[in-house]
Amino acid sequence: MPDLDHLPGRTLLLDGRQYLYCSGTGYLGMARNPAFAALLAEGLARYGSNYGASRHGNLRLRVYEEAEQHLAAYTGAEAALTVSSGYLAGQMAVRSLASAGRFEYAPGTHPAAWLADQPTAAAASPLPYSAWAADLLRRLRAELPAPVVIVTNSLDPLRVERYDFGWVRQLPTDRPVTLLVDDSHGFGVTGPDGAGIFAELSVPRGVRLVVVSSLAKAAGVPGGVVLSDATFIGQLRGSAFFGASSPVVPAYLYALVRATEVYRQARAQLRRNVRQFHAATSGLALFQSAPDFPVFYTPYTALCEFLYARGVLISSFPYPTPSSAHITRVVLSALHTADDVARVAARCREFAWQLRQ
Repeated sequence: MPDLDHLPGRTLLLDGRQYLYCSGTGYLGMARNPAFAALLAEGLARYGSNYGASRHGNLRLRVYEEAEQHLAAYTGAEAALTVSSGYLAGQMAVRSLASAGRFEYAPGTHPAAWLADQPTAAAASPLPYSAWAADLLRRLRAELPAPVVIVTNSLDPLRVERYDFGWVRQLPTDRPVTLLVDDSHGFGVTGPDGAGIFAELSVPRGVRLVVVSSLAKAAGVPGGVVLSDATFIGQLRGSAFFGASSPVVPAYLYALVRATEVYRQARAQLRRNVRQFHAATSGLALFQSAPDFPVFYTPYTALCEFLYARGVLISSFPYPTPSSAHITRVVLSALHTADDVARVAARCREFAWQLRQ
């Protein structure tokens, strides 16, 4: 695992050699986007480098309300609340729902949305997502009505699967039901104009929908957000959990609100890159992918060393623990050029050709 003294962009320099960088989760490339950096500089000039006070304090910075209204309007949620990380957003939401009913976890649910250190076995279930959802609906129909909190990711960013959420339209309405979705890898990339999963979910009337997300991935903002109805967001806003935590650095929220066009252009470039790579590699039987999602999973871990020897660094590491199997993926970003994508695709074709020999 290389140690660097600089943040990669589309490339990185390692031991005097330049590598094309196809890893990480900065899908829109905001960490190295000059237009976003200029907006952030404006925010830093106005708000300074940090604001570590409680948002319950007697000094209020209006950028927080501005950003939360922006995020609610953007996603179609009734209300939004920002916090200093996606992990905090998930934990704040699930802990506020601790007494709202029995927890049901989908396979692969991110630990940020776990109520306990180790959730029910379903979170590590070998069942495909669709089979888990069908089994959950069957069990809910068969049991006596009791409150339930259902926790799931919006997609699988590791082995790359966009989940079909048609099943949520069949959730029962004869008991309190909360659906909590972690959209950290979808927000900024999937959904209408990159607004994520919230507007795409159609739950029955009476089912509470809560979406939590990191803003640090596609949006490039070190923070997190909770999206839900105004009543639930009000409960979170009044909680000690929220009041005792430091907020997002305000300069980043200043930039986020003003970066709509920057994000739009980056999404368009990312979409072109993804479609180019998919077209160039779709016949190789190397990758599992999802439409317009910038991650390409492969079961062939040897691809990492093959590409590394040819000047391309992709993502490959054991997950979720150091003893787990390696997850190997090619990750594209909006920083990559058409020539970059063609280069990686060509090397992948070489690898596939060697496999067939």
